[in-house]
Amino acid sequence: MPKSENQKQKILFIMDYLQTHSHKDHPVKTAEIIAMLNEHDIDSDRKTVYSDVKALQEYGLDIVSIPGRNGGFYIASPKDFELPELKLLIDAVLSSRYLTESKSHTLVKKLCRLCGTDKEAELIQRSVIVSGRVKSMNETILINVDTIQDAIAKSKQIRFRYFDWNIKGQRQYREKEYLASPYGLCQDNENCYLLSHTERHGVTSFRVDRMSNIEITDKKRLPCPELTGKALIEQANRRFQMYSGDTVNVKMRFHKDLVNTVFDRFGRDMMIIPEDADHFNITVPVVVSPMFLSWVIGFGKKAKILYPQSVVDQYKALCQDVLSQY
Repeated sequence: MPKSENQKQKILFIMDYLQTHSHKDHPVKTAEIIAMLNEHDIDSDRKTVYSDVKALQEYGLDIVSIPGRNGGFYIASPKDFELPELKLLIDAVLSSRYLTESKSHTLVKKLCRLCGTDKEAELIQRSVIVSGRVKSMNETILINVDTIQDAIAKSKQIRFRYFDWNIKGQRQYREKEYLASPYGLCQDNENCYLLSHTERHGVTSFRVDRMSNIEITDKKRLPCPELTGKALIEQANRRFQMYSGDTVNVKMRFHKDLVNTVFDRFGRDMMIIPEDADHFNITVPVVVSPMFLSWVIGFGKKAKILYPQSVVDQYKALCQDVLSQY
């Protein structure tokens, strides 16, 4: 191939090479760039490389030029994400239970491509550990999420099948097809849930990784003030693992050691009332469910439900049911 045919792409090859190979501890020399261009059948010399680098600097690329025999070029801010940010995103992908292991590997590889250098990508991949983490078994999870988000944007209802896992690890579909008005997606306990409204159940939630055959219908989404605007966030905050049910204002007492845990669970907007030097009380709206009660039980004597009595009775009944097994 005549070398002149690739000349117009020369500056793009230089930009790509600097983004993937240059680093402040390893500036790329002019001779390296010329050799790289020759591999792509592009003629170049030191003068034209300097001219192209200057053009890239004027365009806005943060290229640092180091003069001298040991000098060269490197990009000071070569990527949209810094290395610690990419590590954070990769850890979030690996920790997500609703992503399958194969999909996690695929996303990690794509994130590694955003690294400034091949060396950084190699270092990140070496530190990746996926085995042993509980992951979803539904390979269509991202397609499900995309379809749901599309339906929300169009204010349309969706139709889908819902399934449970049997003891053989096989899908067991529920008899009826579901029709729901989707309003939002949220994560709780590392799972992804759809907050929606149905004619039969009202405000309810579904595990996205247990939904299949999702279709957007022509029906307009049913109005639901409880899932509109700020109310949608409030619904997500008060639900424990997305159990449906009536919202109850529950008063609880916690040991001061649990203040961080309580903030993580209920947010910073609640009112904390000190009871004594070691305890504080809160009153928060929650959907009372076995998971909520189990969450409280997990703190032992450091947490206690004070009011209402009906929730206290449910708490005691759950404890008695558990003890009856032993």
